[in-house]
Amino acid sequence: MEARAEEGARHPTPRQNPSKNPQRNPHLAPGSFSARIRQTVKARGFFSQVIFIVIVAALAVVVWQTASDNLSRLAVKSGYSFLLDAAPFELGDTIIPYRAGDSYLRAFAVGIANTVKVAVLGIVLSTVLGLFIALGQLSSSPALSRLCRGYVEIVRNVPLLLQLIFWHTFLTKSLPSVRQAFSPIDGIFLTNRGLYLPFPEPDPSHQWIGLAALLGIALAVAVVKLDRRALLREGRTRPTFRRAAAVLVAPPILVFLAFGAPMAWDVPALKGFNFRGGMDISPEFAAMLLGLTIYTAAFNAEIFRAGIQSVPKGQSEAGLALGLSKGQVMRMIVLPLALRIIIPPMANSYLNLTKESSLAVAIGYPEVVRVANITLAETSQAIECITIIMGIYLTLSLLTAAFLNWVNARAALVER
Repeated sequence: MEARAEEGARHPTPRQNPSKNPQRNPHLAPGSFSARIRQTVKARGFFSQVIFIVIVAALAVVVWQTASDNLSRLAVKSGYSFLLDAAPFELGDTIIPYRAGDSYLRAFAVGIANTVKVAVLGIVLSTVLGLFIALGQLSSSPALSRLCRGYVEIVRNVPLLLQLIFWHTFLTKSLPSVRQAFSPIDGIFLTNRGLYLPFPEPDPSHQWIGLAALLGIALAVAVVKLDRRALLREGRTRPTFRRAAAVLVAPPILVFLAFGAPMAWDVPALKGFNFRGGMDISPEFAAMLLGLTIYTAAFNAEIFRAGIQSVPKGQSEAGLALGLSKGQVMRMIVLPLALRIIIPPMANSYLNLTKESSLAVAIGYPEVVRVANITLAETSQAIECITIIMGIYLTLSLLTAAFLNWVNARAALVER
């Protein structure tokens, strides 16, 4: 008996809910009437979902077939084969090489690349600016707090389209012409046609420098994690920022020096009616990025402020009592705890920014909607162009949501 008692103490029997135990509840027995009813309800639920999916698929086929028949009756060309035809138009701002005569598919690829470029840069810049505006609102300085609050109230109540038109008009009308270009530094020119900057000429060593930069980023992340673990384990702080910055820049600099510091610059020069060479930033792209960043940052600032204020003051006081500075308390304690509240609404803000990039069509920036509009004017295939736009934005939104859901799962508190 004592041996059985000791064995039971070492391996306790899990408690079972009598209502879910078939031996104590005969209604849950495999052959009982209640069990048969539950199985029937589950089967009906499964079949009802199958029937619903079949009905939706049938409706989609009927709608597609009806549209195809009507287009054929009106002698309107349908289908997506036009994507392989030559596009007769030019696009002003491109990441990947494109010229008139390339396929419509390549033109849409240019539009997707431009949309992703302005969306990613807008997300990063609006997040950083929104964080600073939120911290400014929480500042003990009345002037800074009211200034940041005024920024939020003014910017978020002015329509984004109006802001985009304002920035585009300001950049194209207020800046000097090409002949009177403003050059604060030799090789840099600011005109109403864009900003022209020197750009490094291609060299085989640049790919190795890029790989070294990626290695530096990985080392910096590792240093931050190790220092945080040391803080939690030993209770002492380390110069994390300086250590991370050192390992971040050391690998690319060492590789750059190892290859003999190859650096030749392609400097823009005035040739004909415009500058040639170097790198240029068009006023359309600059206006789009400014408008999206400034507008979205106002909403992000409110999200950051709400998340920071949701953290109990006792957490900050405990960090100060441990000898941490206010900046360390904010970076190591408050912001990590606030992330579980900040990330879900921030995901909506990022999705809205990506979709609002379609307003770039109003200022001539060649993103997906503008490319689709030009293609529609050339081919008259409205349904195909609209479905392409919908598919692209749906894909971008789902990818963004999936990434932020992963970040949210990593930042969520683990309950024990």
